[in-house]
Amino acid sequence: MKCIPEEPEFGEGQLAEKTVWTALKNTLPDECVLAHSVQIRDGRSECEIDLLVLWPGVGMAAIEVKGGHVSIADGQWYQSDRNTRRKIQSPVAQSQGSLHSLKNWLENELGSRVSSRSVYMVSLPYTDVPRDWAMAGCPRTLFLDQADSKSPAELVRRAIENEGGGASPLATAFVDRIVRKLSGNLDPAVVPSTTFQEDEDAQDHLTERQSVLLQATRSLPRIRFTGGAGSGKTWLAVEKAKLLSKQGKRVGLFCYNKGLGQYLQDRVSRWRQARPVFTGEFHEYVRGLGVPDGSGQDYFDVEMPRRLKELAATMDPADRLDAVVVDEAQDFAPLWWDALLACTKDPATSEVYAFMDDRQDVYRRWGGATADLATGPTATFVPIHIDDNLRNTRKIAETLKPFAGDHFTPRGSTGLPVRRVECSAEDALGVADECVDALIGEGWANNQIALLTTKERHPVHLDFFERGATEDYWHEFHAGWGEFYGHVLGFKGLERSVVVLCVNGFKDMERAAEQLYVGLSRARSLLVVVGDSGLLEESGGRELRSVLGRAQAWKPVPQDG
Repeated sequence: MKCIPEEPEFGEGQLAEKTVWTALKNTLPDECVLAHSVQIRDGRSECEIDLLVLWPGVGMAAIEVKGGHVSIADGQWYQSDRNTRRKIQSPVAQSQGSLHSLKNWLENELGSRVSSRSVYMVSLPYTDVPRDWAMAGCPRTLFLDQADSKSPAELVRRAIENEGGGASPLATAFVDRIVRKLSGNLDPAVVPSTTFQEDEDAQDHLTERQSVLLQATRSLPRIRFTGGAGSGKTWLAVEKAKLLSKQGKRVGLFCYNKGLGQYLQDRVSRWRQARPVFTGEFHEYVRGLGVPDGSGQDYFDVEMPRRLKELAATMDPADRLDAVVVDEAQDFAPLWWDALLACTKDPATSEVYAFMDDRQDVYRRWGGATADLATGPTATFVPIHIDDNLRNTRKIAETLKPFAGDHFTPRGSTGLPVRRVECSAEDALGVADECVDALIGEGWANNQIALLTTKERHPVHLDFFERGATEDYWHEFHAGWGEFYGHVLGFKGLERSVVVLCVNGFKDMERAAEQLYVGLSRARSLLVVVGDSGLLEESGGRELRSVLGRAQAWKPVPQDG
């Protein structure tokens, strides 16, 4: 059995803890983990779990130990030795609070919600508790008294299974991950990369330096910022909206995708000062103004903007926008621009800032070609090109060169090798799932990982879609509750530290290259490409096949439990 630490040092006043520790060590199965004095910091609060049991296939138990003679009178707990009797905090409340803090801490550290069975318990090794004793909120089965504490393992198991919260047994692989966190080893081999966080911090710093572009162009009222994947366009769009809002202007910050829309809303919600009057999807803005919902692509591309333009003609001047900022502007249909400009105070002169990558025109709004964003002699946009790739490591950026153009310049650190897993398109989903399990087993947190498909949705993604739970789906992604399962088309403008790109086919081969470009560029630190080499060459060209041919061949090893 693994003990943390292997041989605890029990000081004076810890005789009771030593007694229970010894009894547990002697009676728990070999596969269990027993930890002593687990210190937890949850936000600003601190607590200690006297004894923690991790039981694979069963669950976990946090045990508060109280020595001496423990009693209760009129709801007040007391602890007595030979000479004194003093009031103490409820050990049940202590144990309950420490278990709650432990689960919060583990969720933050591991990037995954703790759904395993868990229970809080109290051990009173020098107090007898009658079998028929009960107290509100304190079943007798949560207590180990003097007799119970001599052979407690079976009683702990029963408490976990019968009284514990949680939906499932504690998986062996999850126990291993918890142990790595509890042990606190400073062994560089424990995690997949000791530098990836430093690399991503450096990427963020490089991105923030792009603010010089906003300062240099502050006198220009209409700009088309064009840059490749990972060039910091979304950061610039948000920063531009913030600068305009601080000037007291009525600003609209728009995008097309729901996932990106929620990300923008989350960023804006943290501002203490002025905010845009609208942040999110263009369609939500239109609906909010009273344009009814419709169906079919023709409605959204033609009829909806026509109705918005008609409505804008009667809009109150106080409701009109001073400035429009659009992220992923290549996703906007041509007629949307005229309709959106009609909602500004002066369609000919109001400020408009578009951030786009015409090589990510996956919806083919512009027929694969860059177009001016509006018509008329006064509507010309000044083009600003952003050539530096800042989000991805150089190893990842190499896979983007076949798509990104001649001026594409990687600026990130070298990073981890791209991993390549060869399989058929039919098998790609199952193999990609094995990759996620193996990455978690290596030490990557669940919420650092995204699995993105190129054709059929992953079953987890499909379940949200079929239940109509899109809001919950994106909320869980932005809250970082666990690994994310999505489609490359819905992940534009977003990122994760690790991306498993599952190339399970394409519905439209004419759009395959753009989809690959989007999918490959979403990873910040580690990229895993799963799929058939022939399909990758057909969709991405020989240069991509050559780049991926230099990637690290990888065979994921599924984790037990």
